[in-house]
Amino acid sequence: MRTDNAYPNAVECKVAYDGERNYTIYYDKSTYTSMWVAYPLESKHMGSLSRPSSWNYNPQINEQYQVNLSGTYQGDIYRRGHLIPNASRDGIKGMQLQTFYFTNSVPQVQTRFNDGIWNSLEQAVQSIGKSEKIYVTTGVAFEKVGESKSVSYIKSKSDTKSVPIPNYFYKVVLKVKTNSSGEVTSASTIGFWFDNKAYSDSAYENYSVTVDQIEAWTGFDFFPNLPDAVETSAEKNSSWSTFQSW
Repeated sequence: MRTDNAYPNAVECKVAYDGERNYTIYYDKSTYTSMWVAYPLESKHMGSLSRPSSWNYNPQINEQYQVNLSGTYQGDIYRRGHLIPNASRDGIKGMQLQTFYFTNSVPQVQTRFNDGIWNSLEQAVQSIGKSEKIYVTTGVAFEKVGESKSVSYIKSKSDTKSVPIPNYFYKVVLKVKTNSSGEVTSASTIGFWFDNKAYSDSAYENYSVTVDQIEAWTGFDFFPNLPDAVETSAEKNSSWSTFQSW
């Protein structure tokens, strides 16, 4: 969470199912936007359950601070972009349904972004999660720290509230190694940063950056629970292949 009062109306909310944390969101009630969603990912979370057909309000946040996205966004450019993807939770029905809360959606360019390079990145991350437990944070930004950038707005087909369109999407991923006592002894991370636009390619690895860089651009500290020395070393990697093979 940021400590510079950048989001004074934001709340951190843990979404759980059957006593287990599904994911945590940092939700800004003034912009109706989850600035990030953080979640563990492992093989048990993924399967082949059919995709739910409807979206619903997050019961932990007052409905007045949410946008009804039953009818997605107006126009043809933006769609309901999941922050924690359906495919990262289609192995447990209750958890999967919670990814269809309105608070888990932001306006995302659909053609050649959500259905292209972004989808390819999500699948690559899920592939790693099928063989080992990892930790993922997916978020958005309207501007980088220190940057002044204009923000456009859009409405849902099912609501009158105006929603700001993120200028950026990012994803950070963490792997850890632990000792016999469960203490983290080493870690590796990778980050990805994208403009919210159509891309002509699907080579997501070309958009990898260090987690340090994304923290500088967003003002967030993503893995504060890591031992300081481990975090410092882990967050300097910008190579997807290095992260894959770690």
